[in-house]
Amino acid sequence: MKDNLLLGVSRYLLPIPRFIWQRQVSAAAQLEFMSDDHHRVRDFVVMQIPKAGKSLSPATIAQALDLPPDRLSVILDDLEKHMTFLFRNPQGEVEWAYPVTAACTPHHVAFSSGERIDVA
Repeated sequence: MKDNLLLGVSRYLLPIPRFIWQRQVSAAAQLEFMSDDHHRVRDFVVMQIPKAGKSLSPATIAQALDLPPDRLSVILDDLEKHMTFLFRNPQGEVEWAYPVTAACTPHHVAFSSGERIDVA
């Protein structure tokens, strides 16, 4: 049982064998494309969306991290393209960065620091 992943479905926990979930984890863990700046941007938006309680503009992110706007644009494109890390709204603001979002959802989290946020 220690090599199984448990998947919750309704009130039941279904074991998923290691050989099945390990292949998925390996595919999802392809992070070679991420530079130190990619990690800085992702970490920043995950921390700041709950504090701001709203989507973050590229200008806000670039200024806070002292990144040129064109470099930030490339990084945001990369992170969004990989469909794991973040999503921008039609205005170009970062609306969610897994696992937090500025969008309204039925899921809510309250942090020990007092911030409250919806989660994706």
